[in-house]
Amino acid sequence: QVQLVESGGGLVQPGGSLRLSCVASGSINSINSMSWYRPAPGKERDLLATITRDGMITYTDSVKGRFTISRDNGKNTMYLQMSNLKFEDTAVYYCSAEGVHYTDYGTPIAYRSWGQGTQVTVTV
Repeated sequence: QVQLVESGGGLVQPGGSLRLSCVASGSINSINSMSWYRPAPGKERDLLATITRDGMITYTDSVKGRFTISRDNGKNTMYLQMSNLKFEDTAVYYCSAEGVHYTDYGTPIAYRSWGQGTQVTVTV
């Protein structure tokens, strides 16, 4: 299906910036949307931002105005530009891809693929 590899995490001071990358490989054309997640209290993972095949973008309120999702189709890469980072942004960040692939009989099967995660630590 689709394999995802994140990179770009690291240590950053409060107020600083980082750019995360997520490179997709495999059945790229089957992807309908890609998203960034991180763990949240009471949830396995909290949705942060999504970009669809058509370029529609949505953000959760906690990151609006600070994080920017984008993609480079030529590089099969999605990005998350994070600015004005806060202590509470410390987390492992995961990218995901949602799509549909078809069996040999034409049966559609929805899937979601995950990357391995990249650690972001906001510290003085």
